Amino acid sequence: MTQPSARTPLYDWHGRHGARFVPFGGWEMPVQYTGILEEHRATRTAAGLFDVSHMGEAVVSGPQATDFLDHVCTNRLADLAVGRARYTLLCAPDGGVVDDIIVYRTGPQSYLLCLNAGNTPGDIAWLSGHAKRFDCAFRDASADYAQLALQGPRAVEIATRLAPSTVCLADVPRFSFVEILLSGAPMLASRTGYTGEDGFEFYLRPDQAATFADALLEAGADLGLKPCGLGARDSLRLEAGLPLYGHEISREISPIQAGLGWAVKLDKPGGFIGRDALAAEVAAGPASRVVFFVLDDRRVARADMVVSSAGQPVGKILSGTVSPMLNQPIGSALVKRAALEAKAALTVEVRGAAIPLRLAKPPLHKPA
Repeated sequence: MTQPSARTPLYDWHGRHGARFVPFGGWEMPVQYTGILEEHRATRTAAGLFDVSHMGEAVVSGPQATDFLDHVCTNRLADLAVGRARYTLLCAPDGGVVDDIIVYRTGPQSYLLCLNAGNTPGDIAWLSGHAKRFDCAFRDASADYAQLALQGPRAVEIATRLAPSTVCLADVPRFSFVEILLSGAPMLASRTGYTGEDGFEFYLRPDQAATFADALLEAGADLGLKPCGLGARDSLRLEAGLPLYGHEISREISPIQAGLGWAVKLDKPGGFIGRDALAAEVAAGPASRVVFFVLDDRRVARADMVVSSAGQPVGKILSGTVSPMLNQPIGSALVKRAALEAKAALTVEVRGAAIPLRLAKPPLHKPA
């Protein structure tokens, strides 16, 4: 029997706003409202509102909470200040990625973790198993939170309209957060996001999510704010060069291959799970690397299509879509290091045509 998809607290809200739903990571999620292109461009030029309540959350607290997180995370957490957030990865002993997460330090001995939706059950089991070795409490808190993302160049202005006059949200630094009352709802407002634009992610009680979403839409109506679905979320993150688990990172693609070495602190005291494998990969150099590209063609390269050089396979496509800002296909690929170092011409076969991959540095929608 097929397991029914889960629904976020905003499911009915999406329906009222004309959303079209798709299954995603075990959830029934809005893929678009008025159209992916329109929603994408609204986020780049004004603001977009996304329901990301399908993401998982966990809380960690106790005397060894920091020690535990430094043991399971690739990035350093001991020096993370209260009120700050940090991107990090969870890795297996062989260096493969279990998940990429954001860690929020909510107190001297307490943290909130944001987990990828499809990985949440596995992450909770994996993390809780390792937490048993430490003097800390670990709890799945996913049911405690709804999460909304407000992204775009007008996002801070919109959020400020709902904030108390005593709080200046524009002064909240990137990857920092405040606990605040917005439109009568207490929440954690984090200056993070997954679009390549400025903005906030709001963590609040599920029963207050729909009312808050309405307040945000009303506050941003004259500034071009639009509700946005998963379609725009994916094209925005790919333009920005941000990884999606199962595509640019996975159990088979390490942080070093993915170009995320900046989030891997090999010199961290005590080490971490996967440290030795990743150190060996850094020393030898990764066999393949994740690259981003633009196609000067109308055809789109899709995941798992073969990347070739001189007629020989040298990699595969990881993600592909059309950039609404460039009006051209863009994507990412995993390519053998030897081909990249040789600056070999790369092609992908799409419907019988060998199309050249023009490698580009993200953000793909902005001039180099």
